[in-house]
Amino acid sequence: MRLDKFSNPQFDRGRPVWVEGLWVICSGLFFSTWLPGSRWRCALLRAFGARVGRDVVIKPRARVKFPWRLTVGDYAWIGEDVWIDNLDQVSIGAHCCISQGAYFCTGNHRWDKESFDLVTEKIVVEDHCWIAAKAIVMRGAVIREGAVVLAGMVVSGEVPAWQILSSAGSRPRQMEDKD
Repeated sequence: MRLDKFSNPQFDRGRPVWVEGLWVICSGLFFSTWLPGSRWRCALLRAFGARVGRDVVIKPRARVKFPWRLTVGDYAWIGEDVWIDNLDQVSIGAHCCISQGAYFCTGNHRWDKESFDLVTEKIVVEDHCWIAAKAIVMRGAVIREGAVVLAGMVVSGEVPAWQILSSAGSRPRQMEDKD
């Protein structure tokens, strides 16, 4: 790769540079800090274009790159130090738990091209999912309803509904009935 050949003219940031700059300031001073409180974090995200449902909990030090590319369903939880690096759309369903330190990465680079081109794809997390601590969710990932991604796992494709993605071969497995 030749980083001096990198060019990104096709990438649309989604808002004018002054809006992005204002978000960077508000995020750094308020949103991504240790200050407690979810309601005002949700309100701040909404003010910058995010679609945030009812009774969403957002813990301190969470980070969101572009609020205008974020949708969060009702009663979802976003834990401390979660980083939503959303160069593309990220959709988190209702009743989802995104645990501490999880990382959502919608962008990557073409390492096989000398110009190291940027590639982005959306991430979808359907309703009733749990993304456990320190999990990494990569561009294009789809986590179907009720799926669980265990701590430290990397998701780069689809996790089927009501399956658990664990380190045992990194393949989804059926949930056991606890009745």
